[in-house]
This record gives sequence, C-alpha cells and structure tokens, in this order.
Amino acid sequence: MSEELLERIYTINLGKVLLSPNNQRAKRAINMIREFASRHMKSENVKIEEDVSHLVWERGIRHPPRKIRVKLTKDDDGNILVSKYQEEKKVEEKPKEKKGEKKVEEKPKEKKEEKKASASKSDEKQKKE
Repeated sequence: MSEELLERIYTINLGKVLLSPNNQRAKRAINMIREFASRHMKSENVKIEEDVSHLVWERGIRHPPRKIRVKLTKDDDGNILVSKYQEEKKVEEKPKEKKGEKKVEEKPKEKKEEKKASASKSDEKQKKE
C-alpha cells in the first residue's frame, strides 16, 4: 500500500456567500468549502480542520471572509483534509561585509535648523532697516 498524499493549494472564492441571508453566511461558507473540496479532489469524504473553521467564523456568522486560502490533502482511502495554508517564509540573506570595509552611516540633514537660522538673520536685517 503506497502512502502517497495528493496535496494542492487553492484560494476559494466565498463571494457568493453574500447572496444568502446574513444570519446564515458562515454556515454557507463552510458548505461551500466542503463542496469545493469534493469537486476538485473527486471524493465525498471531506474533513475541515478546526483552524479553517475558526478562520471562517472569526468575524461572526454575518461577516465571513470573501476568500480563503487552503491546502487540500487527499489520502489513499479517499479522505480529504482541508487545512489552513501557511506560507513558507523565505529567509533573506544579508550581504556580507568584507573585512577591510567599514560601514559609513549617513547623518540626516538638518534643514529645519538651517531655515530657522536664515529666517532669524533676515528678521534682523529688516529690523535694522
């Protein structure tokens, strides 16, 4: 028996949930996720993880999300697991400094003080005249 898992990542559009009455929307969103999973993974046994359910119900029954990003996993028995998709964070490498080079920090220019000084000089000139 091979333990091959079929995994796919989908963004499910839940926009049509807004067509249902506002006190039924989150329930309808869960049903739409279930229908989407069975249609795309070709199986009727769909299990929705608690994280996905919490994501849909987070803002209450009346305001479910418009889209949801999920990972669908199908095992050999035909069971589908709907789980929340978590993006893998890419680690950015910082450019390495050479030993001989020194970091030069630039100081921000102080324009405000220069303007004040020039404004006070012009005021002094006007007073003398």
